[in-house]
Amino acid sequence: MKVYPLFLVGLDRRRSVVVGGDAEAERKVDGLLACAASVTVVAARPTPRLRDHAACGRLEWIERDYRSGDLRGAFLVIVTDRDEDVRAAAAAEAQREGALVNVVDDVPRSGFVAGSVVRRGPLVVAISTSGCAPALAVRLRQRLERELGPEYGEFLECMGRLRRPLARLDFETRRELWYRLVDSEAIDDLRAGRKRSARRRIARIVSAASTAG
Repeated sequence: MKVYPLFLVGLDRRRSVVVGGDAEAERKVDGLLACAASVTVVAARPTPRLRDHAACGRLEWIERDYRSGDLRGAFLVIVTDRDEDVRAAAAAEAQREGALVNVVDDVPRSGFVAGSVVRRGPLVVAISTSGCAPALAVRLRQRLERELGPEYGEFLECMGRLRRPLARLDFETRRELWYRLVDSEAIDDLRAGRKRSARRRIARIVSAASTAG
């Protein structure tokens, strides 16, 4: 199996449906909610956490088993239900709707597979072994979770605030500036808890580039 990596955007404006209410559905829903996705769960007996999400208004819950028509207008469909008839019917409907569909542990019925993901604020790292050894993807994720601390999220949040102010610089100046920022010791400062030092370092680099530009 060969895969093409991509990251979906705008899920808050599109309908995502999870068919199933088990622990795997819970993990998929948590990932979608982390992207501010608009989520509908179709399940007669969802996990307590999924029930809590529904009670707090974080998702729509259709309190029954899947029926034809539940996927109308869906952009993204994930099927975790283990009933073979449900899996086949939901996959077929998702395809008719033109939705992206993943049937867990069923590549032939799927249009995409989900990688093992590390999140640190805006930083998202997805790992796939193209179906050869999913356990290796898990181990690699665990290694990256140890190596990539919260400082990366903090750094990227700071960089996000700079994008608009720096847009006035010409392309070459901007590109050089971004590499100077990324290659600086700002992330090391943040890792050590020296937030003021990181901010001062970033400000000096930006000021020098802005003056030169």
